[in-house]
Parts: sequence; structure tokens; C-alpha cells
Amino acid sequence: MAIPASTIVAAFEKSRIIPVFYHDDEEVCCQVMAACYAAGIRVFEFTNRGEHARRNFAAMRDKKLVEMPDLYLGIGTIKTAEDAKAFAGAGADFIISPITDVTIADACKAEDIVWVPGCMTPSEIATAEKTGARFVKLFPGSLLGPDYVTAIKPLFPDMKFMPTGGVAPTKESIQTWLNAGVVCVGMGSNLLNKDLIAKKDWEGLKTQLSKVADIVKSL
Repeated sequence: MAIPASTIVAAFEKSRIIPVFYHDDEEVCCQVMAACYAAGIRVFEFTNRGEHARRNFAAMRDKKLVEMPDLYLGIGTIKTAEDAKAFAGAGADFIISPITDVTIADACKAEDIVWVPGCMTPSEIATAEKTGARFVKLFPGSLLGPDYVTAIKPLFPDMKFMPTGGVAPTKESIQTWLNAGVVCVGMGSNLLNKDLIAKKDWEGLKTQLSKVADIVKSL
């Protein structure tokens, strides 16, 4: 049974920080997801960026269903309708793209799964809105910045925004983006420490993630 779009969007809004991650090793993928969950994070974006993406996602999905039933696990970096259908069939809770493509929108509608398109310009946001999207990823956030959100929000009063890239795991950075009007922020290596992951220091990673989660709760 498909999860209602309103439930997915509410989960993003509540989480405020969305981990974005890929690794070739499926055990590493599962451990990073588990560390995020242990830190209290309930939305996780795995990215379709390597040859083992589908295999690793399947392993993560199995672990989630058994150990983390209240986690929303989605797939990012989806650039084709075919990939959207494949991961929807593999049990993704949502689909995130770095681009705005109506064929992906149509595929997600057919699969009854939430699609979060990636946008950079007002025209792309308008196109996304016409497909029925009510939640978009601003990418790359490092180039756009919080001031961009402040400028475009009046043009799209019903749209919710999530920047990915350009967000630091600090109170100041997250607060600046939230004050600009985003509902959450996506973070990759800025949030998920590569050194800790390379050392497989899962307890250390959980501790670091918990500190960021506490920052978000304080905002």
C-alpha cells in the first residue's frame, strides 16, 4: 500500500535533516542507515550513484523493514523513468531526482510513489508544480544559497523546499536555511563523516549524528 504524499512530506518536515548517502559496500550502507536511525533520524535518502545501488538498496530495505519500521527510506539521483519504476518496485518510500523531468513524474504517478524533483530555476519549479509536485529539492544548494529561497518563495507560496548541498551541520547554517523558508535540509559528506565511516566507527558516527539531531531539536 502506497504511503500518502502528505505523510512523506510531514516526515521530511519533522526530520529537518535528511542524510544523503551512497557506498559500494552494502554492510556499510546498512550500518550508516542504522547510525542515523539510532540518532533519531527517520528519513534517509540512499543515492543511485554506483553499480551496486540496487543490490545495496534491497539489503537496506530488508534491514529497515525488520529493525526500523518507522524509517522512511527513499532513493535519490533518479534521472530516468525506468529507474524510478525499478526502485518503486524495490520498495522505495519516495523518489528524489536532481532534475525536473515530466517522464519521471508520470512514472511516479503510475507507481503511486512520492516524487521530489530537483530544481534550480523558477521555470523548473513551475514545471514541477504543474506535474503536481508540492515538494522540491533545490540543487545545488551551495550555488543557490538561502537568499535564493527568500526571493522565490513568494512566487511559489504552496511549494515546500529542501536544499541539498551547501548546508553545514551547524546551528548557524541550518538555522539560516530554515529562516529563509525551507522545511528541511539534505546533507551528504558534511553530515556523514567519511573518516568515521572508513574506520567503521559506527558508535562515533551515531554520537556525531546525535549532536546534529539535538541542534535541530533546539531550533
